[in-house]
Amino acid sequence: MKTRENLVRLKQFQVNDKRRQLLQLDMMIAEFERMAGELEIQITAEEKKAGITDINHFAYPTFAKAARLRRDNLKNSQHDLLQQRTAAESILAEAEAELSKAEALESRDVKNREHEVGLRSAMIG
Repeated sequence: MKTRENLVRLKQFQVNDKRRQLLQLDMMIAEFERMAGELEIQITAEEKKAGITDINHFAYPTFAKAARLRRDNLKNSQHDLLQQRTAAESILAEAEAELSKAEALESRDVKNREHEVGLRSAMIG
């Protein structure tokens, strides 16, 4: 049936879309990790240059404070993205299960059509 073929194509599209979303989340998570790492290096260098590592010290470098804040914000955003990724993984699993069901129905329909054609050929021949 044409409708089942369309259903399978729709489910394939949905699975591919969910995989693409998961890949985008992975790329964003990795980018945030890279940026946080760079900020950590800058913080360490600034602390070393100033000779002060105590955040509460009155002379703690302003740049290091700002970089710490940015790094912490990136880490929080990364944590949020990890939660989104977990949700996206379960949505992908559901979409793959639906695709599998649609493919099984399509396969069954094809076999039924082939069986019907075979019966018609036997009746004619």
